Amino acid sequence: MLTLYMHPNSTYSRRVRIALLEKNLPCRLVTVDMAARKHRGPEYLALNPYGRVPTLVDGDFTLYESTAILNYLEAKYPQPALVPSDLRGRALVDLHMKLCDLQFTRQCGTIIFPKRFLPKERWDEKLFEQARGEIDKHLAILNRQLGDREFLVGDSYSLADVCYTPFVAFFELMAVTPPAAVAQWSARLLARKSAVETAPAA
Repeated sequence: MLTLYMHPNSTYSRRVRIALLEKNLPCRLVTVDMAARKHRGPEYLALNPYGRVPTLVDGDFTLYESTAILNYLEAKYPQPALVPSDLRGRALVDLHMKLCDLQFTRQCGTIIFPKRFLPKERWDEKLFEQARGEIDKHLAILNRQLGDREFLVGDSYSLADVCYTPFVAFFELMAVTPPAAVAQWSARLLARKSAVETAPAA
């Protein structure tokens, strides 16, 4: 059986948990006690030398970094599909997964992590504002690309949508107002059963 080392408040762990639910894959979930710094202990570092979550163990194979795990699960368990069957559709999913991390989640993390886990006196409002500017630019592009479509690629929910789901849940926390198409798309993503079941505790 698959084993996923994760934390329920981890956005990147949530991506993988969503994909597992969408694919109906049984998986043993192991919560890494990050408050107790178990992710920095020798036992966990032997699995993931970067000390991050998630980490997937499949028999004698260990994999970390969420997008690599998502692609592995899709390749090993292709049904139900979370990528289109055509070459161009697959390329577009790869494009959006990469851009999500380069242009969106990195900037989101600048705001989300401090606001969730640090006292207010340690917040850097100037840095927050810079990050919001980059997020707004990206969302404007995403809004044009979405148009009136329900999902990012083609007419089906895909790994591209999975990658965004944990982060669009924090628009309000980040004080980001998404444009109309992005707001509607985000609401659809967050209403999915897999998103509801993996939502972090308030």
